Amino acid sequence: MANTGDIHVGSIIRFNGELCQIMEYQHRTPGNLRAFFQAKMRNLRTGKQSEYRFRAGENVEVARVEYKTMQFIFQDGEHFVCMDPDNYEQVHIPSAMFGDSAGFLKEGMEVKIAFEGDQPLIAESPTFIELEITYCEPGVKGDTATNAMKPATVETGAEVQVPLFINQGDRIKIDTRKMSYVERVK
Repeated sequence: MANTGDIHVGSIIRFNGELCQIMEYQHRTPGNLRAFFQAKMRNLRTGKQSEYRFRAGENVEVARVEYKTMQFIFQDGEHFVCMDPDNYEQVHIPSAMFGDSAGFLKEGMEVKIAFEGDQPLIAESPTFIELEITYCEPGVKGDTATNAMKPATVETGAEVQVPLFINQGDRIKIDTRKMSYVERVK
């Protein structure tokens, strides 16, 4: 058991019998009241978010979670098949665990997956991914003066907004946390 001072953003705790990940965590000391911790949590099974106010020094059960770097092999319906490079064991991960970044995953990429025992809890794609533009409208000379954006389709089939000077065939770097264009790669 840990207390509320040991928790931080990203921690996974067992709250009311369910595993929850801390999304926001603030220590507050209002005027003449006792200090408390305000936590915004996401239930890892249902995805539902909730808020809870913990007393300072309250005992909390922190879940024992092991993170593994695995290789994404292929998509099998609603699941992504990932392989452990150490023992070649394959694990089926629900595509919903990757969230919106699932559209940017390419075969052979390394992903980070959190397990509690044999149960996958969290799946994270790489923060930055380099992909090739397969389709976008051609840029017109002189259109680069403003921060105007246009839709472009990348090699995985996902769509991202890119600046007007990007053309079909260019390689770009994408931030999977914000689903946004970062820079053109040479």
